[in-house]
Amino acid sequence: MKNRSAALNTLEAYLATLGPISIAVSGGVDSMTLAIVAHRANSNCQIYHAISPAVPPAATARVKRYANLENWNLEIINAQEINDPEYVANPANRCYFCKSNLYTTIKKYTGLPIASGTNLDDLSDYRPGLIAAEESQVIHPYVHAGIDKKTLRKIAKSLGLNDLHDLPAAPCLSSRVTTGLAIDAVLLPLIAEAEEQLWLILNAEIPLKGVRCRIRPSEVAIEIECDEALDPEADYNRLAMSTVEKIFTDNHYSDQVASIKIEPYKRGSAFLIETLEIKT
Repeated sequence: MKNRSAALNTLEAYLATLGPISIAVSGGVDSMTLAIVAHRANSNCQIYHAISPAVPPAATARVKRYANLENWNLEIINAQEINDPEYVANPANRCYFCKSNLYTTIKKYTGLPIASGTNLDDLSDYRPGLIAAEESQVIHPYVHAGIDKKTLRKIAKSLGLNDLHDLPAAPCLSSRVTTGLAIDAVLLPLIAEAEEQLWLILNAEIPLKGVRCRIRPSEVAIEIECDEALDPEADYNRLAMSTVEKIFTDNHYSDQVASIKIEPYKRGSAFLIETLEIKT
């Protein structure tokens, strides 16, 4: 694996061969770092950020803030994936339909090649969005430069991006909904609100690394990621559950919180690929 400076040099050299590009930026460390490096090397790059009920508001705020700091040519778009019935059905390859809508929409704005923040680690995971990327001839600069997640975080740190380099993973809010349950555009912002409140509550009590509000049939699971064992009798558990119950009940989703559980974080626990037919 390349060390940090060699990796950055390799990335910049590859980007130089591309000239102006458009970059799909979600607000996470991967695409944000790519946009910063690419734009600093070539200010003619175009940056696109898609808003939708599935995008955490904090991600959009982060993109807008960096657009001002870095003087990006930023276009805020709506890919309308929430109006795609195949996306809303929430199959195992939901991300395929999301990315298809995203790249199709970006192409309406620009003729520049589209680049993504996909890194080497993503290639070993089930990523149906990569099929959509291939269909739209999307470029993956990190992959071409041989850069994985750990290395790109080092690049972000070396560039002084102190609020990005250790940013926790934050997949779209639809990833909280169990495969096969329909995506509800009204429910997704409530998930974001619940997770923001849960972070404030739990981070004050435990060495919190992450929290997810998982949507299951008539149930919400609060998944907590931290470096110590969870205490099932701790007051913060009751406060967390009552906070989630109030948010959902106040917004007419009382049936969803018929049951609320506290569980350890499990990556991708809402994803049930084995139960569903995959279509593209």
